[in-house]
Formats: sequence, C-alpha cells, structure tokens
Amino acid sequence: MIQVFCKNTGTTKAFREGTTLLDMLPVFEFEKPYPIVSAKVNNVSQGLKFRVYNSRTVEFCDATVASGMRVYIRSLCFLLCKAAKDVFRGSRIFIEHPISHGYFCELQKQDGSPVTQEDVDKLKAKMASMVEKNQPFHRFEAPIEQVIDIMHKIGAEDKVKLLETSGQVYMDYYALGKTKDYYYGRLVPSTGYLTKWDLRMYHGGMLLIGPNKHNPHKLAPYLDQPKTFRMFSENHKWNDIMGLSTVGDLNKSLLDGNGSDLIQIAEALQEKKIVKMAEEIHKRYLGPRKLRLVLITGPSSSGKTTVSKRLAVQLKACGLRPLIFSTDDYFVDREKTPLLPDGSPDFDNFDTVDHDALEADLMKILAGEEVEVPQFNFTTGKREYNGRRYKLGPGNIVVLEGIHALNPKLTAKISEKRKYRIFISTLTGIALDDHNCIPTSDNRLLRRIVRDYNKGAFTARQTISQWPKVRAAEDKWIYPYQENADVMFNSAYLVEFAVLRNHAEPILGSVPKNCPEYAEAHRLLKFIHYFVPVPDNEIPPTSLLREFVGGSSFKY
Repeated sequence: MIQVFCKNTGTTKAFREGTTLLDMLPVFEFEKPYPIVSAKVNNVSQGLKFRVYNSRTVEFCDATVASGMRVYIRSLCFLLCKAAKDVFRGSRIFIEHPISHGYFCELQKQDGSPVTQEDVDKLKAKMASMVEKNQPFHRFEAPIEQVIDIMHKIGAEDKVKLLETSGQVYMDYYALGKTKDYYYGRLVPSTGYLTKWDLRMYHGGMLLIGPNKHNPHKLAPYLDQPKTFRMFSENHKWNDIMGLSTVGDLNKSLLDGNGSDLIQIAEALQEKKIVKMAEEIHKRYLGPRKLRLVLITGPSSSGKTTVSKRLAVQLKACGLRPLIFSTDDYFVDREKTPLLPDGSPDFDNFDTVDHDALEADLMKILAGEEVEVPQFNFTTGKREYNGRRYKLGPGNIVVLEGIHALNPKLTAKISEKRKYRIFISTLTGIALDDHNCIPTSDNRLLRRIVRDYNKGAFTARQTISQWPKVRAAEDKWIYPYQENADVMFNSAYLVEFAVLRNHAEPILGSVPKNCPEYAEAHRLLKFIHYFVPVPDNEIPPTSLLREFVGGSSFKY
C-alpha cells in the first residue's frame, strides 16, 4: 500500500500501488464547484489517468487553476483536430495563437476553398457528437524513434522536426479513436469532460473558445481584437517567408548554422518597425494635428523601456528632441498605495499614480510652461523633486512611458489629436507545431525570471509566485486599452526562447521541488528544452533582449 496526501482535504489515504488519480478522486471528499480536470503530483501537472506507484502528495485541479486550464484547452484542440480530420478528409488544421480570449485556427481544405459558416457548423456538430459519446483519450509512451516514425506515417512533418531536435529518449503521444497526435502536456481522460467551448468564424479563419478561467461553467468572453490580429498576421507573414512556421523549423535552421542570420533579421525587423513609428511621429509633429505627446505602454516584461529608448534615438535622428519620463515618477507615497483584498500593496492599481498631478504637469508642459518633473525614490517610497525641469521648445516632444499610459483617464483633458499611442506586446508568432501553440505570456514570464534573478531582486520562486497577481493586474489595467493604440509593436523575438534557454535553465533548476512554484518551473524547463540553445554573444548591446539577459548599452 502507498500513502497519498491530498492538499485539497489535508488528509492522507492508503491506496494500492498503481491506483489512478481518477480512482482516488472520489475517496477524497471536498467541495468541487467545478469539474476536476487534472492534478499536481509532487507539484508536477499530471492527467487524471496517471498511476501512482509510490507515496505522493496530490492536489486536484479544476479549470480555474492555470495547469488545469492548459489540460482542458490542449484536449479541446485535439477534439477540433480530430473533427477536422474526420469531416474534411485530406485537410490540415493549424492552431496558431491565442487571441480574443480564444485560439485562432486555420483550416486548409483539400480543395483550397475558403472556410464558410457551413464548414464551422459541421465541425461543431462533429465535436459535440464526440463529446456526447465520451470517447477516451489514450496516452502512449514509446522510444522517440518510434514516435517520430508514427508522426511521419501520418504526414505530421511539423512534429517530426520538433521531435527530431528535442534530444529526448522517450516521448508521449495520444490517440483519439484511430487518430494519433502529439501534445506536449497531459489531456483530460475523455471527451465528455469538454462540455464548455465554442467555435466561430474569425478573420478568415476560426476562433476556438474555451471556458472562462474564473467560472468554467461559462464560456470565456469574446473580445474582438483586430489590431492585435493584424500584428500576429504580420509576424506570421515574415515567419512564412523565412520558412520558420514552427519550432521544429527554427531548430533545424539553427542546427544548420543560421543562428547569426536569424538574430540579425530579428533585430532588423524590430528596428524597421521603430524607425517607421519615429517617422510617423515626426510627420504628425509637422502636420496640422501638431502631435506633441507620445504615450507608450505594455504589460510586464514586454520591453517597453528599451523600446522607448530606441524610439528616442530614432526621433533624434528625425530631428526631434524627446523629453522622456515615466508614470512611475508620479507614484503616490508608498503609505498611500491602494491595497489588494488580502491587504498587500496593489502597485498596479491606477490610483497608485497621482494621475491628477501628472495630467496637470503634462498640460502645463504642452502649453509651453516650464515644469519641475518629480522622480520617485523606490528606496524611501517617496516622490522627490530634484531640479529636473521640462519645457517644450522647438523640436521637443514628450514621451511618457508606463503601464497606465493608454488609460484614457490619465490624459482625458489633453486633445486627442496631440497624442500618439503605442502598445508594446509580446506575441509569440511561432508555434511548437501545427497543433501546439505557445502561450503568449510565457515569453514575458521567462524574461522576468531571468531579469529579476540577474538583478538580485527576486529568486525564480518569488517571481513565479508573484506572476498570477501580475497577470490579473494586466487584465484589469492594461489589456482593456490595447486596441486604443495608434500602433502596436510586437517585441517577441524569433530566436528568443533559444537564447533565454541558457540563462533560464539554471535559474529554474534552483526552484525547490517541495514548493508550489515548482509546478510552473518544471513546466517552463520542459518547454524551453524544445529549443536548440543559442549563445547570446551575437545579440547586440542595443537589443531589446539585453534588457533581460544583461549587457545593454542603455541605462535603466
């Protein structure tokens, strides 16, 4: 017999060796407001069919837990892929990226015709039928050569490339009916678990929508994001031109010795975008609108500080003289910081910024008055005035950077025609393979883990622990305003994960296995191992990546 401690109940029960988590679940009685879809075993995410052979600690998860939602969405993607294979013989389906609280998918039919509402309805009907039949997902483990051979026989060359470059000895794959596929994490036991989803037409493709992360009994709320979609499309276009649609493609190219070229191309594409923004700002500065205020925002670790500095360089090259400061300079004194429900400081709250004082100073500067601009002392927690004065003269333009810069309330009294809004995001434009897209927040989390550790600010465990609060604040205070931007800048870097791997691996490996944060550290370690590592010696000192891995020529 083995002893299993359940975190949900705080109790220990005895089971026979090899008992599945699914069979253990009814034995542990606890409140289950939403269906249990997965579990963490010794802080590692597992499917409910996982068999336990030694004494373990188990935590059962529903879809409100991030690891549970990933299991649900992964299973939902397989359901869609199976339906597409059965309904449209000879078709290919691509699950490309998260957007609009769903996942953008492309269906390439054998006859090349565009996707219609009738096609979507057929897919939905087939998916609903499979859910009703409660068909099991079967997991198999085999030597990687065998899995590669299986993927090759079904024509999944995207997965063949990924697995060939993974360096693994054994690998899992899944089957739903007679359809085999590869997914880089666990699935739910059967299709009957997938009761909440929708599929709809979206920008020439389809949007697969899963449950609401706060209430899995409801659908995630649909939100059209046309500007974000265009940014993704632009990124995909360049990846297709270079023949790098998936991580397998990227790895093959890196192993062929193309790392230097790919770094140079990625840098050139970002610089081209920054130059274009600077030229547009200059044009509007000279035009009848008399643009005088550039507002820059983005979520945590999106690289907004470096983009602001590189934009300033290009504005100077256009003959402008930017006056740069941050919304952080107008933080209220620390004792006045709003609090979260648990009593901890809410540093991302809009009221953390003295927005009345900031807007008043902006209006004076734009009116030609000289204003002393404060600086926030993060050591003392006080706003200080140290003689930094700004006055708008010939060629001057104000550049304001901060997480609330696009919030309309911040600059409500300033004429819209005088503003230029930039939203910086980190939208990973490359997928692991055709059916496994990469969560867009993983880029930023890995960046933040590396930067926090290198600065000695936080350990990986601490950064991971804070991340859910950071994401919740972004959803509340930043993302609602991204579609207001005049331009969106994608700071994702084509070879970024390959570069970050060398930095992140030892840092993530330092997270203790006996803490809750190990679950996320383990997932990220497994994820970055899909990428062939690339040294950072060819990353230029002005690169956005240098903000996180160190060695930047900019002062922060």
